[in-house]
Amino acid sequence: MSSPFEIRNVRLFVWFRILFNARFYYPVLAILFIDFGLSAQQYALLNVAWAAAIVLLEVPSGAIADTIGRRNLLRVCGFLMFIEMGVITFVPLLDPSILFIIFIINRILSGAAEAAASGADEALAYDSLKQAGMEDKWSSVQEVLMRWQSIAFIGAMLIGGVLYDQKFMNTMIGALGLDYELSKNITMRLPLFLVFIQSLGVILVTTRMQELQSSERQQEHARVDFHPLQNIHATAMQSLKTTLSAGAWILKTPTALIIIVFGFVFDSIIRVFLTFNSQYYRVIELPEATYGVLGSVFGILGVVLPKYLKKMADDFPPRNNVFIMGALTLVGLIGLPFAIPWWGLLPLIPIMVAMYMCGFLLSNYLNRITESEQRATVLSFKGLAFNLAYGLLGVAYALLLKGLHPAVSASNPDLEGAMLEDVVFSASLAWWPPYFIVTFLITLGFAAIKLKGRGLQF
Repeated sequence: MSSPFEIRNVRLFVWFRILFNARFYYPVLAILFIDFGLSAQQYALLNVAWAAAIVLLEVPSGAIADTIGRRNLLRVCGFLMFIEMGVITFVPLLDPSILFIIFIINRILSGAAEAAASGADEALAYDSLKQAGMEDKWSSVQEVLMRWQSIAFIGAMLIGGVLYDQKFMNTMIGALGLDYELSKNITMRLPLFLVFIQSLGVILVTTRMQELQSSERQQEHARVDFHPLQNIHATAMQSLKTTLSAGAWILKTPTALIIIVFGFVFDSIIRVFLTFNSQYYRVIELPEATYGVLGSVFGILGVVLPKYLKKMADDFPPRNNVFIMGALTLVGLIGLPFAIPWWGLLPLIPIMVAMYMCGFLLSNYLNRITESEQRATVLSFKGLAFNLAYGLLGVAYALLLKGLHPAVSASNPDLEGAMLEDVVFSASLAWWPPYFIVTFLITLGFAAIKLKGRGLQF
C-alpha cells in the first residue's frame, strides 16, 4: 500500500470524526434550548449533566473498549448519537418541566456517546496503520483529518446558522416564488434534523469498520474461558487504579499540578461562556443567520495561531504566557457586560485567542514533564479534571442565573420567555470579571507556594 487511506479503517476513521463532530446546531446551541422554552439556568444545568456523564464514563469506556472491542464500542457510540438526536429532534413543545427532563436525557446520552468515542476511534485507526506497517504515516492522516474537519465544521456552522433564522429562510422561500412560510418551530428543528441524519451516517460508518485483534490476545482467549462481566470489572478496576496513580503523581509533582490548575481556571470560565455564545449574539442584536458565519471566522484562528503559539511556547517563559493569557481573558470579560450591539463582538476576540493559547500551551508544557509510560493517563486525568471544573462552574453559574431571575423579572414585568432570559443573561455578565480576577489571583498565590519561590518558571 502506498497511501494510508487505502486502509478501510483509516478512511472510515476520518468519516467518523467528521460526521460525529461537525454538528449543524453548534452555532445556535444556547438559543436552541431557550427557544424550546427552557430557562438559561436550566440550560446551564444541562451542560453540567453532559460534563458529569463524560467524567463518570470516561474511564469505564476504555475498559469496555478493551473488552468488547473498539469497533463495537464505536457502534454503541453511533446508536447513542441516534437516540440522543431523535429525542430532541421530534419532541413536541411540552411543558418546560417535562422538556427539561427530556433534555437531561439528551445531554446524558450525548456525554455517554462522547465518552464512548473518546480514544476508541483513534486507537482503531492507528492500530490498523501499525498492522499494515505504516504507523509512520499517522501524521499524514492527522493532517488530512484536520483539513477536512475544519472544512466540515465551517460548512456546518454556516448552514446551521442560516437554517435556524426563520426570517432569512422565509425571505429565501419568497425569493424563489413559493407561497409557503416556515414557522419558528420548524426552522429551529432543521439543524437538529440534519444532525439526526448524520447519526445514521455514523452508524453506517461504524458498521463497516473492522475489529483488530492481536495474536497474543487471540491466544489468551483460546487458553481461558472468557467471562465478559468479570473482564469488564477487572479492566475497569485496573483503568481506575492507573488513573488514580496518575492523579497521585500530579499531586506530588508541583509543576504538573500548577499547569493543570491554571488550565482549568482558564478552560472552565471560557468554555462555560462559549456554551452561551449564541445567546450573547442575540443580546448584541446580531441576526441569527450570522451566528454560523462568526463561528467559522473564529474557527480560522485555529489555523492562523498555532505557528505563533509554538514560538511563544519555545521562546517565552511560562510565567509570561500565563500573564498574557490572563490579560487577554480579563480584557475580554470586562468588555462583555457592555453588550454593545454589533461592537460587542470585539471582546470575544481576546477570549477566543486565550482559549487557543490555553489548549496549545497546556498540552506543550504538560507533555514536556510527563514520562511517556504515563503520558496518556496523565492527559486523560487532565481531561477529567477539566470537565469536572467545567461542571462545577456550570452549577455555580446556574445558581447565579436563578438568583438574578427574581430581581430582573421585577424590574422588567412586561418581559417573558426568551426575552426575559436574555436580560437575565446580560445581568450575569457583570459577575465574570471579578470571578476571574479572584480565581486567577488565588491560583497565582497557590503556584508561588507550591513552586517555593521559583515563580512560574517551569
